[in-house]
Amino acid sequence: MKQSQFEARHQQDWQCFAERLDTLERSRGTVQASETFACDYRRICHHLALAQERGYSSHLIDPLHQLAMRGHQQLYRHHSQFGTQLIGFLLAGFPRLVRAEWRCVMIAGLLFFGSLLLMAMLMYGFPDLVYSVVSPAQVSDMETMYDPAARRIGQAVERESTEDWMMFGYYIMHNIGICFQTFASGLIFGLGSLFFLLFNGLMIGAVAGHLTEVGFGETFWSFVIGHGAFELTAISLSGAAGLKLGWALLAPGPLPRSEALRVAAKTSIRLIAGVIVFLSIAAFIEAYWSSMSWPAPLTKYLVGAVLWTLVASYLIFAGRSPHAPD
Repeated sequence: MKQSQFEARHQQDWQCFAERLDTLERSRGTVQASETFACDYRRICHHLALAQERGYSSHLIDPLHQLAMRGHQQLYRHHSQFGTQLIGFLLAGFPRLVRAEWRCVMIAGLLFFGSLLLMAMLMYGFPDLVYSVVSPAQVSDMETMYDPAARRIGQAVERESTEDWMMFGYYIMHNIGICFQTFASGLIFGLGSLFFLLFNGLMIGAVAGHLTEVGFGETFWSFVIGHGAFELTAISLSGAAGLKLGWALLAPGPLPRSEALRVAAKTSIRLIAGVIVFLSIAAFIEAYWSSMSWPAPLTKYLVGAVLWTLVASYLIFAGRSPHAPD
């Protein structure tokens, strides 16, 4: 086939591909390449190979080579965009979302942390109140786990350090189960999320108050203060995500309930994505730091204070810069 015939047959395809590249390059990543982009790119590469094999002039080969290079750059950029979006979400998107949903976050936080603190304080005047939310067997297990004489704190049985990674996985699954329960039950018009926020707050507060009252407070508080910054915040945020679903069902506004729920679910799922990251960090800290008995309690308190400050600063300030990633 002569070069003129080859050009006439494919010139329109090349022009369309060049226009699509111009659009993608101007968008700087805000417009996704379509599903046919890869096919069009391969077609350009095929045309380039044919032109080189047939010995066509550089006036044809050079522009095709440029199109192929630009197409490669766009294809690589959009294939790797998930990682960029994930980093942007963690650095700025998630804290922005938490602040945007401050009403649900505030309600969930007040209910969870408020019930926790109230129950812990009530335990001083009414020690037997612990048995209203925790069984005697569970109370006995908790006393064993946080006995100052234990080699590993927060464990019902002794374990070797080689099992830390197994406990890391266990903590993740256990905590995700609690948070997912708190989140998903929001579909019961928000009542389920309210219940589990209150229940978990009361139970944790009862255990904390009881262990403090029997003299195991230093062991308990030095254990939980580190990973608690991420774990307790995650439970509260999962409740906020559930309340978001419940409110969409209770007050859908001008939208049908199904559509309002769909819109709210987009936000709630993004909140839960951040919650899972928080729970993973909490599980790592709990498995490899909190359970260790060799650090002095003061050291754990200082580390815990730093972690709580980091979490608060992250949720309050991250993503406020105009140059923060999207």
